[in-house]
Amino acid sequence: MAQIALTIDGLGVDFGGFKAVHGVSLTVEDGELRVLLGANGAGKTTLMDLVSGKTKSTEGRVFLHDAEITNWEEHKIARAGVGRKFQIPSVFKDLTVRENLEVASCRNPGVLANLRFGFRKEAQDIDDVLDLIGLSDESNRLAAYLSHGQTQWLELGLLITQNPKVILLDEPTAGMTQSETLKTSQIVNSLKGKHTLLVVEHDMAFVREIAERITVLHLGQVLAEGSVEQIETDPKVRAAYLGSKGIG
Repeated sequence: MAQIALTIDGLGVDFGGFKAVHGVSLTVEDGELRVLLGANGAGKTTLMDLVSGKTKSTEGRVFLHDAEITNWEEHKIARAGVGRKFQIPSVFKDLTVRENLEVASCRNPGVLANLRFGFRKEAQDIDDVLDLIGLSDESNRLAAYLSHGQTQWLELGLLITQNPKVILLDEPTAGMTQSETLKTSQIVNSLKGKHTLLVVEHDMAFVREIAERITVLHLGQVLAEGSVEQIETDPKVRAAYLGSKGIG
C-alpha cells in the first residue's frame, strides 16, 4: 500500500471574517502528482501558502508523512523537505546557470534560506539536473540572459537540486510559449515517482499532459476530486468553473 506523503486535514484560514480556505482535506501519496484546479479566488495559492508556512492557518492540520508541520516557520518546513516554486522566478541573475545550481547544492543554511527551497541531505548531481531541465548547453551562460522559459526551468532545477520530498509548483507555465509549456510538462512528468508534487495550474493543455488526479477548489473548499475525465464530466465542476464547454 502506498505511503501518504502529504496530509491536509480540515485546513483553513480566516482573514478578518473572510474564509479564503475552509475545511480543505486531501491526501497525496508518495510519488503522486496532484493538480489543484479552480477559478481565480478559489483558494489554490492560499492553500499552497498554508502548506509551505507562508500563511498561518486558523483551522486544521498539515502532515508531512507522519510529522505534523502545521504553522511551522517557512524555513523549518523547507528544511523538513517541502520545496516550493513561486510564479515569479527567484534565481541569481549575476551567476551562471551552473553556479546557480552549485549554490543550491551547498550545505549553508544561510544561503539556502535565500532560495526558500526544501532540501534533504543528499543533493542531486548538477550535471544530471542540467540534463533534466534541458540547460546543459547553457550551463556557462549568466542567468540574466536566459529566456523566460529557461529562467523558469533553472528555478525548477534549483528546487530539484535540493531533492525535496514534496514539491509545490504554483503556475509553472505562466507566460510560457506553447513549446516551452510542452517542455515543462516533460520535465514535470520526469519527476513523478521520485518526488511528490502538488501543482497549481489553469492551462488545461498542460494539465492534461501531467495530471493523474485533480482536486478542484471552489470558494475555498474542495468541490470535486478525480481523474481528468471525471473532472471534465462532473456536473458540479461544469456549473461552478468550467462552463458548458468543459475543460479547456
